[in-house]
Amino acid sequence: MRIIGIDPGTATTGFSIIEILNRNIQLLEYGIISTKAGLPQSTRLDQIAKDLQTIIEKWSPSEACIEKLYFEKNIKTAMTVSEARGVIIQTLYSHGVNCHEMTPTQIKSTICGYGAADKQMVQEMVKRTLNLKEIPTPDDAADAIAAALCLAYQTKTPIPQKTSV
Repeated sequence: MRIIGIDPGTATTGFSIIEILNRNIQLLEYGIISTKAGLPQSTRLDQIAKDLQTIIEKWSPSEACIEKLYFEKNIKTAMTVSEARGVIIQTLYSHGVNCHEMTPTQIKSTICGYGAADKQMVQEMVKRTLNLKEIPTPDDAADAIAAALCLAYQTKTPIPQKTSV
């Protein structure tokens, strides 16, 4: 099974592709989709959709985990990121990818065993889980990997989990 993890944003959207095969998890690719500041929102959303489509066509994931948004104060940012999420979800749906949404707390709890884990703890667990030499960068890509791992752990496929930090 292939899973795409997504950390949505307008300027930067993190993505990752993992594969579960014979109870093992392999990180196939990760990175970011970037859009230029100052462009109209419609242009930025179109760029996200096109880049995501290219990733989906390359890797053919069957499942997706997209991080749900949580904003306390900045409504303007929440609105633009919500639009990006909508485009991302629609692009996944149009390519037959089953989409799951997880809150940051769900992802942190699944990855670290602690829902209030900080970003550094999550990144360290991603590194350990996948036996990486370094923490994946940038942060948006590392968050997307954590989202994909969260879904992998919640599937019925038994996957060995690493010990907590």
